[in-house]
Amino acid sequence: MRSLCCLFVYCLPCVCVSGLVLLRRWIAGGVCRCPVRLDGKTVLITGANTGIGKETSRDLARRGARVVMACRDLTRAERAAEEIRRSTGNGNVVIRHLDLASLYSVRQFAKDFLASEERLDILINNAGVMMCPRWMTEDGFETQLAVNHLGHFLLTNLLLPKLKSSAPSRVVTVSSIAHRGGQIDFDDLFFSRRPYSALTSYRQSKLANVLFSRELAHRLKGSGVSSFSLHPGVIRTELGRHVHSWFPLLGALLSAPSLLLMKTPTQGCQTSVYCAVTPGLQERSGCYFSDCEEKDVAPEGQDDVVAMKLWEVSARLVGLTDAD
Repeated sequence: MRSLCCLFVYCLPCVCVSGLVLLRRWIAGGVCRCPVRLDGKTVLITGANTGIGKETSRDLARRGARVVMACRDLTRAERAAEEIRRSTGNGNVVIRHLDLASLYSVRQFAKDFLASEERLDILINNAGVMMCPRWMTEDGFETQLAVNHLGHFLLTNLLLPKLKSSAPSRVVTVSSIAHRGGQIDFDDLFFSRRPYSALTSYRQSKLANVLFSRELAHRLKGSGVSSFSLHPGVIRTELGRHVHSWFPLLGALLSAPSLLLMKTPTQGCQTSVYCAVTPGLQERSGCYFSDCEEKDVAPEGQDDVVAMKLWEVSARLVGLTDAD
């Protein structure tokens, strides 16, 4: 009996460590193992100075692409870009100012990009905000829908001429599993009449990402431009900083050992990279991915009628015209 107890005492730490290693591997999810090079290609990534945007930039720079990091904070962006240049040996990594909460900024960015860049092979709509207070943008839009959806909607449409001329090209939109349970409230998109819920707003914006990507694929069929949306996983980034103010207990848990249950930014960028570089994926344009695999999108993300209406409403809100 004593020998069994001793064996248990000695073996338990090993079992725990092995279990933890296996758990971390499972949490890490899929890995993009595609060796494709991107020499001569141009990639544009929004929100690229931190989190999965930064690691996506690093991966694609390592593949030889010209990487344009579109960021709101140019000081932090330059620090990130310089780090990526050093770590990858790719000096063709540049930063440009883009504030997705401002339609003027989006239009100015697109104008400058179209005038100065020869091509655009991959656009990664990565930037986002999560569960922030009810802030309103200078254009009168609720911030989560404005940044996560409307800014990217306008940006993508304005850059379509360059994407089409560079075809085959791709648009990759980072959504979230939070689109499940989301609803597009066309009668009150910006919570003017109903009580504001940071989570409800976030879900609405992430569902909008999925529907936008789906409708974009439909509209671009035969153009050589493909469109994908994805869930990157639950990741240790700055994105969840507002969770602490809304849900203190959850915030405390996220700051504790449960961090072991989250992906690192490098792990979190894998599906973005997968959608950007995997050969033959254009046949799955309009689909939704997670952990480097195609996954079933929630039923609310499959409603083509809502997707079309969202496109029309979004175009009106951002002032998109035939001239654009």
